[in-house]
Amino acid sequence: MAAAGPRRPAAVGARRPRAAPPCRTRRTRPSGTAGPFVTAPAAPAALAALAAVLALNAALGLHGRRSARTTSDFLVASRGVTPLRNATAIGGEYVSAAAYLGTAGFVLAYGTGTLWLPVGATAGYVLLLAFVTAPLRRSGAYTVSDFAEWRLGSRAVRRAVTCCVCCVGWFYLLPQLQGAGVALRVLTGAPVWTGWAVIVVVAVALVASGGMRGITAVQAVQFWIKLGAVAVPAVALLAIWHAGGDGASAGDRPARFERTTRLHVETGVAMTVRHAVTVTATGRLDGVRHDRAAVPLTPGRHTVGGGAELVFPPGADVPCAERLPAPDDGMWAAHFGRPTGHGLYTTYSTLLGILLGTMGLPHILMRFYTSTSGRSARRTAALVPGLLALFYVFPALYGTLGRLYTPELPMTGDIDATVLLLPLRAAPGLPGTLMTGVVAAGAFAAFISTSCGLVVAIAGTVTQRMRHRDGVAAFRIGVVLALAAPLAVLPAIGPRDSTDLVVMALCVSACSLCPLLLLGIWWRGLTSAGALAGLLGGGGLAAAAGVARLVSGPGTGWTAVLLAQPALVVAPAAFTVMIAVSLLTRRRAPRRADAAMARLHLPDPAPVR
Repeated sequence: MAAAGPRRPAAVGARRPRAAPPCRTRRTRPSGTAGPFVTAPAAPAALAALAAVLALNAALGLHGRRSARTTSDFLVASRGVTPLRNATAIGGEYVSAAAYLGTAGFVLAYGTGTLWLPVGATAGYVLLLAFVTAPLRRSGAYTVSDFAEWRLGSRAVRRAVTCCVCCVGWFYLLPQLQGAGVALRVLTGAPVWTGWAVIVVVAVALVASGGMRGITAVQAVQFWIKLGAVAVPAVALLAIWHAGGDGASAGDRPARFERTTRLHVETGVAMTVRHAVTVTATGRLDGVRHDRAAVPLTPGRHTVGGGAELVFPPGADVPCAERLPAPDDGMWAAHFGRPTGHGLYTTYSTLLGILLGTMGLPHILMRFYTSTSGRSARRTAALVPGLLALFYVFPALYGTLGRLYTPELPMTGDIDATVLLLPLRAAPGLPGTLMTGVVAAGAFAAFISTSCGLVVAIAGTVTQRMRHRDGVAAFRIGVVLALAAPLAVLPAIGPRDSTDLVVMALCVSACSLCPLLLLGIWWRGLTSAGALAGLLGGGGLAAAAGVARLVSGPGTGWTAVLLAQPALVVAPAAFTVMIAVSLLTRRRAPRRADAAMARLHLPDPAPVR
C-alpha cells in the first residue's frame, strides 16, 4: 500500500491528478501491503550518496589493507586501538539498521514510549563496562570462543560458543541486508536484492582485504557520518515544522492525517478503523465495488481489495493494518510488537533481552580485544553510552515528525522508511531532495559498518578452528561463510521490521554468551560441563525460537508470546543450569581456575617510563 499527501488540501471526492503522487507503490509484499518510494528527483541524490559512501569506504579500506599483514592485524588490529577511536568504531558498529531506521519507525508506529528500546541498549553498555570489558581484555583472547577455551579448557565448550556466535551474528546480519534492500527500493525503486548485493560486495571487499585493522578506520569515520547525516536534516526539519505550525505535539497521540490523503492499495489488506470516518472509495471495499463514492466506515475491521483507492479527510485517524496493533485511546505507546494480551511480559522480556544481550554481542566484544590494555578497554566502554545517547536524540525526532508528514506508514507497513521519506514530505523540492541524499548516506553507512563488524566477528571465530590453514586465508574463507547463511535465508522470510530482527539476535546473546561471560569472569566454580549445558539449553532454545518465528506467522496465546520473546524465561534458566550443573560437577573445575581468575581481575601493570 502506498500513500501520498497532496501539497494543497483537496476536497474529498476530488478527481485524481494526472501526475504521479509523491509516493507510489511498485512492488507487492507478502503481507498484502506494498511500500512507497520517493519521487524521481530524489533517486539521483540517493545514488550520489551511495557512491560517496562507497568511495569513502574504498579509500579507508585501501589504507587499512596496506597495514594489515598478520593474523593479529586481521582479528584484533594488533591490539593498538586508542579508547576514543575504538569507542567511535563501536558506535559506528552499533548504530545499525535498527538504530538508524527502526527507532524512528517504532516511534512513528507505537509512540515515544518505545524509546525504552534504545535506552535499554545504551544501559547494556553500562553493564558491559562494569562487569566484562577490562577482565575480558586481560584474558588475552582473540575471540569469545578463545576466551571460553582458555577459561575452561574444553574444546566442546569452544564449539558450542562458536555456534552461538554464528547464530547471533547471522540474526544480526539479516536486518542490515534487509535495511539496505528497503532503502534502495524506497529511494530509487530498485529491486530489494540490489541492496543485498551492495552490502555483500562491500563487506567482502573491506573485511577480506584488511580485517579488523581495515574496518576500524571505516567504522570510526562512519559513526560521525551517521551522526551528521541524521542530525543536520533533523534540525532543519524541526525548523520547518516550527515555522509551519503543523500541530503542537504528535509524540504520543494516535497518528492522524493532517491533510487530505490518498491511500492506494496494490494487494488486498484488512485494516482496523478506530473512529467513524467517511472516505471516498474507488474499487472494492468490504466486498462492494465503488466508483469515487462517499462511503462511511464504522469503527472496526474492514477489507480493501487490490487496486482500490481510499481518500481520507483531514483529521481522520490513520487506519491500522492487521500486521500492526491498533492501540486504544491513551495506550498508543503501551508495549512493543503485536497485540498479544501479554504486553507486560513482552515489555519486560524484551528489555531483559536487550540489557543482557548487549553484554554478549560478539562483534562488540571483539572490539575490546583491540584495546591496548584492560584500562583502555574500560575507558572505551565508558565513552560509548555518551556517543549512543547523543545519536538517539535524533531518530526520535524523525518518528515524532513522521506522525505529521508520513502518518500512513504504519498502515502500509513501511515504518522503517520514515527517515528516508520524511525530508521530501516536509520540504518538497530541492531542499527535501538534498536532505534525502544526506540521510541516505547515513543509512548506507549504518548498513555497511555494522555488517563489516559482524562479518569480522563470525569469520574470526570460525577462523580459529582452521589451524591447518594459513591464518589470513582461513579468515577470508570465514568471510564467505559469514555472509552465505543470511543470504540463503533472507529471500524466504519476507519483510520484517529491522528492530524486531535485532531483538532476536540480542535474545540469543542474552541466553547463551552473556551467562557464560558473567559466570566465567566472576565465578571460579564454573565448570566446562555447566557452561556446555547452559549454552546448549539457553542458546539452543533461543535460537530455535528465533527460527520458528522467522518461518511461521504471528500466532496467539502464550506459545506465540514465548516464541516471540523468550528471554525472560530462557535467560534465567540458562544461568540456573550453568550454576546447578557446575555445582554437581565441581570436582571437574579447571585446575587453572585460580590463575585464570587472578589474571582477569588483577590490575594491569603500570606502564614503564
